[in-house]
Amino acid sequence: MMEEKVELDNSLEKTVAEDLRNGAYNRTICTRFPPEPNGYLHIGSAYAIHMNYAIAQKFNGNFNLRFDDTNPLKEDMEYVDSIIEDINWLGYSPEERIFYGSDYSNEIFHAALNLIKKGKAYVCELSPEQIKEYRGTLTEPGKNSPYRNRTVEENLDLFWRMKNGEFPTGSHVLRAKIDMASPNMNLRDPILYRIIYASHYRTGNEWCIYPMYDFAHPLQDAIEGVTHSLCSIEFKDHRPLYEWVLTELEIKEAPKQREFGRVNITGVVTSKRYLRELVLGKLVDGWDDPRLPTIRGLRRRGFTPESIRTFVDELGFVRNQSTADIAMLESTLRRELKSKVNTVMAVLNPLKVTITNYPEDKTELLSMENNPENPALGNREVVFSKEIYIEKEDFMEVPIKGFKRLALHAEVRLKGAYFIKCNEVIKDEATGEIIELRCIYDPKTKSGTGFSERKVKGTIHWVSAINSEIVEVNLFEKLFEDETIVKDVEKTWEKKMNPNSKVTLKHGRIESWMKDAKIEERFQFLRHGYFCVDKYSTGEKLICNRIVSLKDSWKGKKG
Repeated sequence: MMEEKVELDNSLEKTVAEDLRNGAYNRTICTRFPPEPNGYLHIGSAYAIHMNYAIAQKFNGNFNLRFDDTNPLKEDMEYVDSIIEDINWLGYSPEERIFYGSDYSNEIFHAALNLIKKGKAYVCELSPEQIKEYRGTLTEPGKNSPYRNRTVEENLDLFWRMKNGEFPTGSHVLRAKIDMASPNMNLRDPILYRIIYASHYRTGNEWCIYPMYDFAHPLQDAIEGVTHSLCSIEFKDHRPLYEWVLTELEIKEAPKQREFGRVNITGVVTSKRYLRELVLGKLVDGWDDPRLPTIRGLRRRGFTPESIRTFVDELGFVRNQSTADIAMLESTLRRELKSKVNTVMAVLNPLKVTITNYPEDKTELLSMENNPENPALGNREVVFSKEIYIEKEDFMEVPIKGFKRLALHAEVRLKGAYFIKCNEVIKDEATGEIIELRCIYDPKTKSGTGFSERKVKGTIHWVSAINSEIVEVNLFEKLFEDETIVKDVEKTWEKKMNPNSKVTLKHGRIESWMKDAKIEERFQFLRHGYFCVDKYSTGEKLICNRIVSLKDSWKGKKG
């Protein structure tokens, strides 16, 4: 029984609570997430998983992961494995409650036989084009198939022959006999079974007929003991068919379908079809490309399971279709990492600086805090030497108004170190590009000594030339500058994609201790943002992905 102190946050929870009070079920509350294993999970999937998982948790119920694997043409064990791994990584583990719709093939087949025997289903030989034509439109009723009034015996014989492989693909289907004039198009004698000659990844060639989702779904829920089948709003018009199947088959304590809103995310595309085209067309680096909104992509980019769970939880219950700003997810990640990860100095576009008055053979260790927000993370020692690197953008030979970094004949502070002053600029003779700065330092200005004789306008970060490693850095922007362009059939994918969605900087320099960083480990690169070690990183070549910049553009609630 539900404890009275449970707070009810939305209409779905109120429905479950009311069913418990009324004794609607003599079994444990049970929800489910039913992905088709024909692709990888994405951020929209995380919202659907969360809605089902959270309600199961709130009412001490069960949460099922069930693979809707009734179409052998697109499904594969690769996707099954990835979905299980992603759900566990997200923290929504179904534990041992993992099921497969294909395991219920016999039960679903016999349910279809029962509908035929009741005169509620018939075998139709109209072509797919004719079925579409006969179906009618939103303003005009459909018309009956000429095969609608076959006898029960004829339908049973034909359906068994369909199962036995006697007919070619597309020649026969099993349809429900409901109402071709129904204002709900889903009730105009929908197809229940179709013929598919293809090897199934689990059942092989045992079957050549497969149930449609709208027929299999309610039966799978009933078989598993699901009480509340929670799905996104686009399935609301399918609910009458869901209920029709369960009613006609006289299912006791039948599960209830209820809907929540679909959440779209600005700047990303969550259509599985579009994602498949991008991946299979090799336009991105697989399903885990950091620019994709797949769970694998977000993970490789550097998002944490906690940040994704917090994001979907803060979205709350959405009743209709809604769009969430990607900046909200990024802000959630920043809040989480701000006090958790170590800060490191990384120079992405290095410019060599020689400190001419620093001794040739001298180095010294400077103490640097690992995280200003969290003293518990302690300090580290950073090597200072005669040759260092700074960012190219931190120097201007002739500074513009408001520029507060290093300029010719001007001073700046090196983070945690000394004041330096630029006296000479060395340029490439052929291109005129600045390739080196020659500076002097003031030993009296060492950080932490309390020096206050003069002030400088800015502080810049740096790395030692002799105690730094090369780092390759990937900087990401939106894969599509405008998500509406995705539907433009006149443009190729290459023309739709933002050409600057991935920029790779191959010659950055970073503090040497970072060579031991582990895959997926996260850091704050001082001034540049939060970064994650990429899966292609090795002991010989460090590769990092920028998760988000430090600037937070989310205007909503801040932590």
